[in-house]
This record gives sequence, C-alpha cells and structure tokens, in this order.
Amino acid sequence: MKLLPQSTLVGFIMMVLATTVTACSTSGTPVPEISESTVASNLSANSYQTLTIDEFASIVANESDQYTIVNVHIPYEGEVAETDLSIPYNDIEALTRALPDPNAPIILYCRSGRMSEEASRALIDLGYTQLWDVPGGMIAWESSGRELLNSEQ
Repeated sequence: MKLLPQSTLVGFIMMVLATTVTACSTSGTPVPEISESTVASNLSANSYQTLTIDEFASIVANESDQYTIVNVHIPYEGEVAETDLSIPYNDIEALTRALPDPNAPIILYCRSGRMSEEASRALIDLGYTQLWDVPGGMIAWESSGRELLNSEQ
C-alpha cells in the first residue's frame, strides 16, 4: 500500500471540507470567510501571554504595582522580589479567592514554568483575561544573573 505525501493529503482534506461547507450552506447565502484576525482574536480571548525573563524583570523593577505577581510553585523554594502572593498552582479555589477580578493584570511564575502554565490554563478556562506566564520561571531568573528572595531562611 502506497501512502500519499502529506501535502496531497492536506489538499484532499481541504477540498472535502470546502465541498461539504458549500453543499451544506443555503443556496445563495455566501459562507463567511474566517480571517486570520478573527482566528487571532479568538485565540487571544482564550489564552494567556508569556513574558521573557527580561520583560518580567522590567515589570518587577518598573511596573510591579500595575500587576498582581503570584508565585505558584510548590513547595516553596524562594521568590522574585515584588511578589504579591504565593499560592500553590493546583489550589485553583485559593487562586480565585485571592484574584477575584478576572480582568485584573496577573503574572504567574513558578520554579521552571510547568506549574505556572497549568495554573494559567486553569484561570483562562475560568474567564481570566489578562494573564501572563513566565516560562522558565525562577530557574531562568537565576540563570540570567538575578537573585531570588527566600523568606523561609
């Protein structure tokens, strides 16, 4: 059995979808096109943004009062200066109690980025709209030459 190249398969699927949409639409009624901007706005409405370590450091240094900065890492292993809250990533109820305004600007970070990504996705699913995650988290922060605070020492 000979397999079709991927581009041929994708073309075939697109043709079948186009035919199906045309056949299922009411005659005389044009099928609306979905533009890239429509897709982008739908994606951004249901997603969070990411910050590089340098962008995060700039916010911490210059604009921390405009964001709620949350360390979601467990167990506690230190924090970035100007952190407002330390709440476990998997305690969504505690996060939503502490972050009652779903339209407030919020930055989540953890040790490596995995826990903050999970918490970001959960909050987006609950309707939070201004959410930023810091991939690489505290590891990237330290790797960039910056220091962590450790209030438990």
